[in-house]
Amino acid sequence: MPRRCISLGVAALLGMFPSARLVEAQTDYYNTSVGRPLRIEDASPVEYRAIEFDVAPLRFESAGGGQRRWSLHPETAVGLLPRTQLQVGLPIAYLDANGTSSGGVAGLEISLLHALNAETSIPALAVAADVVLPAGPLAADATYGTLKGIVTRTTPWARFHANAQLTVGPSQTATGTTTGTDVPSSVQSSDVSRWLAGVAVDKTFPLHSLLVSIESFAEQPIDSAESVAWNAAAGLRYQLAPRWAIDGGIGRRFTGDDRAWYVTFGSAFALGLR
Repeated sequence: MPRRCISLGVAALLGMFPSARLVEAQTDYYNTSVGRPLRIEDASPVEYRAIEFDVAPLRFESAGGGQRRWSLHPETAVGLLPRTQLQVGLPIAYLDANGTSSGGVAGLEISLLHALNAETSIPALAVAADVVLPAGPLAADATYGTLKGIVTRTTPWARFHANAQLTVGPSQTATGTTTGTDVPSSVQSSDVSRWLAGVAVDKTFPLHSLLVSIESFAEQPIDSAESVAWNAAAGLRYQLAPRWAIDGGIGRRFTGDDRAWYVTFGSAFALGLR
């Protein structure tokens, strides 16, 4: 009886503190997506009938030759079906390259991700299909379609992710321009790659609602004249509230024709539908 009274008393005290209930509700901060904070994502879609708003995913990139690129990538992901999410994004960019500045919408992105299984004795597997439409002054000249495979494996001390994707669409050239601007197409379409393959490792700290991640990946730019680029990055993701998480990262493109430093900052708000 005394042990039961003590247990009830502890439960009552914990219920008086919002932070105790908040920790119980923190279940989304470790589900990573592209750009939040890293490029390599995990195999987990948003929950069925949930909506996630990526309200402030900001990226700054500084490359050689005085090229600078700011991008804002608002997205909305919906748990359309069990283990399936639909995501729509509208990237907006500001470019300063070769003494010429321009800004505006940089395309319309529509993607569908489906988890093939829940992780058990085998890793979690997912497939995704993306379409980037040529909408806006800084978009590429054509429509690009991408097929991606995702693998996630959880161990007692870390999670491991592997992504591989292939994009179909015409090649851009470094001398080409779009919509009458003087900014090279290869700079404008820097978010589109002919192929990409990479791995990431993340470590969760549940009591602190914190995720720490590192990644390395290689990509072939859509510009047919450019060489393969190797990238490495590290990032953090932190849950501020049961429905609100923030993240940030820093990375470096070590090889290729566009060797740049980049930093990211993002915030997401999630809610559920009946």
